[in-house]
Amino acid sequence: MKTAAHNAAPRLTALLIVIVGFLTVCPVAMLILGSFSKGLGAFGTFTLEKYIKAYTDPALLEIVVNTAVFITGSALVATGLALFLAYLNTRTNIPFKFLFRIISIIPMMVPHILFSVSWVLLLNPSNGLINLALRQIFGMDGSPFNIYTMGGMILVEGLLDLPIAYLILAPAMGAFDVSLEESSRVCGASNMGTLFRITLPVLRPAILASLILVMVRSLASFAVPSVIGMPGRIHVLATHIYRIIATGFAPDYGVAAAVGMSALATSIALIYVYRHLTAESERFVTISSRGYRPTIIDLKGAKYPLFGAVGVISFVLIVLPVIVLFYTSLTPYSMVPGARAFSMMSWRHWTDVIHDPISLLSLKNSVFLGIAGASLGILLSIFVAYVIVKIRTRASGLLESLGFLSFSFPGIVIGIGFMWFFVRTPLYATIWALLIGYIATYLPYGIRPLTSAFIQIHGHLEESSRVCGAGTLYTLRRIIIPLLIPGIVSGWILMATMFVRELTLSVVLSRPGTEVLAVQILRFAEDGLWGRLSALGIIMIFISTSLVMLASFIGRKFTQIEAGEN
Repeated sequence: MKTAAHNAAPRLTALLIVIVGFLTVCPVAMLILGSFSKGLGAFGTFTLEKYIKAYTDPALLEIVVNTAVFITGSALVATGLALFLAYLNTRTNIPFKFLFRIISIIPMMVPHILFSVSWVLLLNPSNGLINLALRQIFGMDGSPFNIYTMGGMILVEGLLDLPIAYLILAPAMGAFDVSLEESSRVCGASNMGTLFRITLPVLRPAILASLILVMVRSLASFAVPSVIGMPGRIHVLATHIYRIIATGFAPDYGVAAAVGMSALATSIALIYVYRHLTAESERFVTISSRGYRPTIIDLKGAKYPLFGAVGVISFVLIVLPVIVLFYTSLTPYSMVPGARAFSMMSWRHWTDVIHDPISLLSLKNSVFLGIAGASLGILLSIFVAYVIVKIRTRASGLLESLGFLSFSFPGIVIGIGFMWFFVRTPLYATIWALLIGYIATYLPYGIRPLTSAFIQIHGHLEESSRVCGAGTLYTLRRIIIPLLIPGIVSGWILMATMFVRELTLSVVLSRPGTEVLAVQILRFAEDGLWGRLSALGIIMIFISTSLVMLASFIGRKFTQIEAGEN
């Protein structure tokens, strides 16, 4: 049986390389071929016309500059806030540290498009709730705030990417040898001097990694540039590509592919730098003794003011978007909260959404993609993670590279590549095209937690099973998978929430009949139907939260059953 299992491993690895290679390499290859083709109907007729048209556009230089400012500013805001929060959490005696765990996890359940819309509802210059309130209170003629600016885009994107930066910086901040800081203080340095001369320089790889990863995420961002940037006529590469394919009488997918190549190349280069930084971080390891314990700084009188600042950040990230959306869904139009507003509240917008056939179709499609897509994605992730961790060959190394390749791909760019492929198949304009695109784009979110889970399972368990005559698949089903339940649940939750809220790939691949929630919400935003948008957005958040709770419940029950059987 051992020989049979040994012979099955190369076949399984080869099959997975073909499947994952198709999902990740195919859209890139089609993007490249499409950028050199005359059009969707003339694929294979190669020309440089699309590159010439794309890169001689006089507006492109301004768009590139806007993109550079946007991603750099967002990275600085997210990393700066994350550094502040990580230091307070790991190195100080600030109270109620459970808030930091909430900040790092809960915001991921609020779709980016809804977070962006909530800020528009608060700070748009015409009828933003904060602007309306300030005009009424102080009798102002104009609005003091305007979210439709580059600063507004950077602020909102930085807040959205804050959890990613925090998850990188918090472990690094906590893993710091006490002796280095103690030596600094013995030499007479203050807490602030020690922070800037010792702590932060040693944390340089983690800080740079956070900056680079946030830049990658903001380069791929479409929600903030579309909801905030486009109304303010501030365009970045993502919205420039969207305008090429979504406006005008004849969308030019060749020009979009040519522009997308520059975004793709930039993203891949940033990911390469990120991996280089994380690989080099071993040179900065400072924990070496068993007696390691991080130094806790006494904040003294600043403890509660700083806790108040953390509370404000938590409120802005988690509570505020939901409150604003729910309030807007009940009022007939933008109104400052007060007696008149509360007297005019109704469920009219909710009724309109429930009776809107396109909204109901988008709801059904998103739920299907969330459940079916995440289930198929996690099934594929189990086999990929198994090969990566347990079958250590050159082929498994290639599979690992292919599995994480899509993490560096901007969604709207890969959507263009998939469009070039699907238009030649019966899958075009069907829900199955979205399903394949979703799995291809978010496969790393399933592989990562399962890879970590597989590492924790000792090889002796599999060897014992095979000695007793069990095959590879039987061992995987009866021994390995029951031990993987926490990783499976984590991966499924991540993929399901990503699928329900997905926007960037959907705006390219979605067609009449395959609308999803995020695309329908974007349509409402473009039409200024804020009440309907808010009602549908609350439903979207409810679905994401329900999927998380359901998966967690099933995971706990399965674990209890397995524990009872053993």
